[in-house]
Amino acid sequence: MNAETKQILGLPAAEAAPLVLGMFLFVEGVGGRIVEVEAYSEDDPASHSHGGPKGRNLPMFLAGGHIYVYRSYGVHWCMNLVTGPNGRGEAVLLRALEPTSGLDQMRKRRPGIRDERLCAGPGNLTLALGVDGSMTGLPLGGQIKLEPGARADGVWVGPRIGISVSVDAPLRFCLGESRSLSRKHLKSARPM
Repeated sequence: MNAETKQILGLPAAEAAPLVLGMFLFVEGVGGRIVEVEAYSEDDPASHSHGGPKGRNLPMFLAGGHIYVYRSYGVHWCMNLVTGPNGRGEAVLLRALEPTSGLDQMRKRRPGIRDERLCAGPGNLTLALGVDGSMTGLPLGGQIKLEPGARADGVWVGPRIGISVSVDAPLRFCLGESRSLSRKHLKSARPM
């Protein structure tokens, strides 16, 4: 991981989230360009880290540059980039990628899906990349790599999706023109 990426992952999740848009994430060479994320921190009642470190959320309290993976509703794995300093409890949920590498493997994992939709949505993203709970707590740079990309233009911000508290907080960030978003703009989303 280069110095700029390390610096970005050292920021609070709400600051790091729009900055990781346009970067490339690869799991054993399979991956693509990050186009949609959400920010979570321990002072946010919608965050797994709210209430402090315990059980499955422990990786969220590692220093920025680690992975936090959890099972959502007992069905889908969801992958997060841990951000901020050690002990803080912050992460950026990866909601969508534009696939660029390892498309044959992604197509096998998600047969019958159009290429631009292979990694659209957090559960689809992890399925296409072969991510599971055994990867939680891993540092970036080995099996999972985050690489710089061109600085993203056309960033939109709006409320997060699929939560029941802090629903209006503008902590979902996306590249507005991407065809790989989990969902298109919500009525309350706006360009940054």
